[in-house]
Amino acid sequence: MFLFFVLKYENRHIYKSGNEYVWVGDSMDEKTSRDQKPVSDNIKQRQLDQFRISNKGKPLTTKPGVKVSNDSEILKAGVRGPSLIEDYYYFEKMSHFVREEIPERIVHARGYGAHGEFVCYQSMRHVTKACFLSEPGKKTPVSVRFSTVQGPRGSYDTARDLRCKGAKFYTEEGNYDLTTIAMPVLIVQDPMKFPDVIHAYQNKQDEGLPTATGAHDRFWDYIANNPESLHMVTWVMSPRGILRSYRMMESWSINTYLFVNEKGVATFVRFVWKPVLGVHSLLQDEAIKIGGLDPDFHRRDLREAIDRGYYPEYELGVQLLPMEDEFKYDFDILDPAKFWPEELIPVHIVGKLTLNRNVDNEFAEMEQIAFNPANVVPGIDFSNDPVLQGRLIVYRDTQQHRLGSPNYDDLPINRPICPFHNNTRRGFMRYRIDVDQVNYRNNSLANNTPYTTPPEQGGYASYPKRVSGHVIRGRSESFNDFFSQTRIFWNSLSPIEKQHTIEGFSYQLGKVKSRSVRQQNVNLLVNVDRDLAHIVAKNIGVDPPKGTHVDVSTQYPSLSQENSPKYAATQKVGVLIGNGFDSQEVVNVLKFLDQNGVFITVIGENLNPVVGSDGTKIKVDETFLTSSPYLVDSIYVVGGKGTNQAKFNQDIAYYIRVAYEHYKPIGIATTGQQLFTPSQHNNLAGVVFAQNNPNFGRDFVAAITQMRFWNRT
Repeated sequence: MFLFFVLKYENRHIYKSGNEYVWVGDSMDEKTSRDQKPVSDNIKQRQLDQFRISNKGKPLTTKPGVKVSNDSEILKAGVRGPSLIEDYYYFEKMSHFVREEIPERIVHARGYGAHGEFVCYQSMRHVTKACFLSEPGKKTPVSVRFSTVQGPRGSYDTARDLRCKGAKFYTEEGNYDLTTIAMPVLIVQDPMKFPDVIHAYQNKQDEGLPTATGAHDRFWDYIANNPESLHMVTWVMSPRGILRSYRMMESWSINTYLFVNEKGVATFVRFVWKPVLGVHSLLQDEAIKIGGLDPDFHRRDLREAIDRGYYPEYELGVQLLPMEDEFKYDFDILDPAKFWPEELIPVHIVGKLTLNRNVDNEFAEMEQIAFNPANVVPGIDFSNDPVLQGRLIVYRDTQQHRLGSPNYDDLPINRPICPFHNNTRRGFMRYRIDVDQVNYRNNSLANNTPYTTPPEQGGYASYPKRVSGHVIRGRSESFNDFFSQTRIFWNSLSPIEKQHTIEGFSYQLGKVKSRSVRQQNVNLLVNVDRDLAHIVAKNIGVDPPKGTHVDVSTQYPSLSQENSPKYAATQKVGVLIGNGFDSQEVVNVLKFLDQNGVFITVIGENLNPVVGSDGTKIKVDETFLTSSPYLVDSIYVVGGKGTNQAKFNQDIAYYIRVAYEHYKPIGIATTGQQLFTPSQHNNLAGVVFAQNNPNFGRDFVAAITQMRFWNRT
């Protein structure tokens, strides 16, 4: 896979103008993903092209199309007189402006996404008649939106939080919406509890604080008194809660669905997206600081990768379980707060999603995109998963409220690519002009059309599952084991992941003011792991809890992201450079990094090109003031001469210190070695020196591939 990136993108991002080298990407100006190499034909994009309008070079007009002669002053009675009520153009402009925002999502308000296509690897006809999984090589256009949960639309990307991924498949049989989250378990077992947990999670109604964090009394009070929530919270406190990139996000459907084949045979199924780049995270300190340095970190990362032609890829996996095995395991397969272990129920990879086009208008394409788990195609149906059953009811109502009309399905981003005909009419913002006079069934005037379609000809028919029981508000006893799987997750983590999870709990609970709430939480946490609970208790100033963890020793390698693949490609290296650098050495290293798909950001004391020993110039992308060591994955210390040499050296020393303390790879050029002054206690793990090293480029790429050096001292 590493060679795949090298061969696919070799020398795409470097060019020489005279004697000046430029590594494009961070300074792409007007370049977008539409300017990159052609992507395969996408029928949804052709449909959206009908609505894409460029205003550049066109005359300014009113909404009704009248050309405007003055767009700078309101209509007045004399240049110093009062404004006139007849200024219809001012009223049109301002009345639209004050209504530009729509109600934001209650959850998932902050999000971003892109367009792409899904390619099926193998026919799944033996288990489902879903058209997009019917044959190898079949392509389906998809739009994707990633999001956080707690924060509002104006919060920041890197908050410790649950992250979600909605994928809208535009199939020839209608839209299919696959919604997933970045953990395989949910925080509630019954949809009735969802408003409660979100009320507890979000800011207080009296003061409106805090934003984009669960580190407060109300949330942890909820956790302590609703133990079903501890499982997902443990995942959020782990490195999984602070992702490095949306391009490196694994996500699960959580809910249990049904596959149904042509013979009417059903199979339980859960879905999972596996990022090709692997699953990787920030450190807690990085995530907090990046939130202030670049609130749009994940958004920018996704957009830049696509603009550079390094398209994010995710393989779709399914876990299949025969209906007769519903009660085979020691967990309830319908419980959304329990995962299906891959070691017991294998993941079958069925296709790959490639995101290859950025949005042209974030509001029209991402804020107005509307997902609904009830949007399925023939071959996919619903289990009795209680949270899924609740979601099927509320999503449509949510979107109608947020987008202001039951006609939101007809917005360009939500519109299916297949023909759609029904008897719905009118409503706010009706786009269609239905010319029929008959909009009811049954009828004779239109020969009873639009007509229904039998299942054997493609009509959707619900799976005839057997149901029984008394009407009751209750929960299955099989849902009540809250700690065994949480313990398994803890057992499966690597030592460094456990350390980071302890830090996550300690930071969040350390923000809780109520000693009682802090105590209740460690009393709950002891059921997961005694040592974990005792360390956290000491860190947050409460008594060590009594008792010990549940007697479970099982662990699964699939639950640790330390087992995830790693690549140098698309990681960002900050090149710290001044004038007088060794031109041959540095240019050769930068070329090698570029050939291996590493993203290069050249950082200097100002934005003037830096000049090497032989007059070679390198374009500077960022300055020490506008960038930060927290915004890059590794650094390449070249050094050189600065206008203010003491300040230049001080800035580089700061970058080195932060990178070293956060276990990042560090490459030291020959001219940069004098700036690196380790102590006798530093083992220099992950630090690569160019001096007397003919294989420096290769060694540095290998270090970048490893990402972190946890054994560093």
